[in-house]
Amino acid sequence: MAGSGERARHWRYEELPGVDLLRARYIRKTFLRHTHENFVIAAIADGVEIFHHGGADQYAGPGALALVNPDTPHTGRAGGPEGWQYGAVYPSPDLVAEIAAETTTLRGTPGFACPVLEDSYAVGLVHEVLRAADEGNALAADTLLRVAVTRLLRLNGGPMPQRAVRTAGARAAACARAVLEERMAEPPTLERLAADLGTSPFALLRAFRDTYGMPPHAWLTDARVRRARHLLDVGTAPAQAAVAVGFTDQPHLNRHFTRIVGVPPGAYQRERECEGRRAPSARTYKTRGSGRS
Repeated sequence: MAGSGERARHWRYEELPGVDLLRARYIRKTFLRHTHENFVIAAIADGVEIFHHGGADQYAGPGALALVNPDTPHTGRAGGPEGWQYGAVYPSPDLVAEIAAETTTLRGTPGFACPVLEDSYAVGLVHEVLRAADEGNALAADTLLRVAVTRLLRLNGGPMPQRAVRTAGARAAACARAVLEERMAEPPTLERLAADLGTSPFALLRAFRDTYGMPPHAWLTDARVRRARHLLDVGTAPAQAAVAVGFTDQPHLNRHFTRIVGVPPGAYQRERECEGRRAPSARTYKTRGSGRS
């Protein structure tokens, strides 16, 4: 990645539980349609990112944020030959709900109303969160993250729409998703899945896409990568994780993981292992106090 001018770091800071962190510069990279369990708050520093979201292409340039709610299908690619550079934080739904309840008047499950927001101040806050996490400054990282999320919710927040399963097609899609979740390593064909649910392959395909924003095979790839991430988080070797979630081998995991998460599974896991080894020194650093925020 370094040789192509692209670079990325995806990591966690133990003092920000439930939050993933990312710094990246991408040029030719494209992200497959995928979802996240957490919110995406991506602050664009340079270039333009184009991401398909809600049925249309969205454009985020310098001074803007790309904002994606949990479990919302989206893609990502460069808006020009120079690529794009950004920093991102991925807070958990529970953390965002906690912040919303304490600092806003939002009721219900909070989310972002628009996928792109022009706000250079919030962009700066996101980059300061990443800097504070790099420096082991837990007080600054936690404070700045909460200030950033509060600002974004006040400027662009609203109740997250709840997907209700009402139609027969939506019910079939939900049942199909449950089957794929359970049989991730050995999924049935679309024809077998549809027959078991008492519908036709194309009817199930349409219903699944309408309900979850992607066809069953794309959803399954996304779900496999998501489960692989959890396995890597607890120390499972990438080759073992690949087989456990149903990929043929580690190269298949590497390809799909990189096109969804943004870094290869080995680099993803090494950052978590490094953070675990750095943790004691980070606590010592904070005890001494850096005086920086």
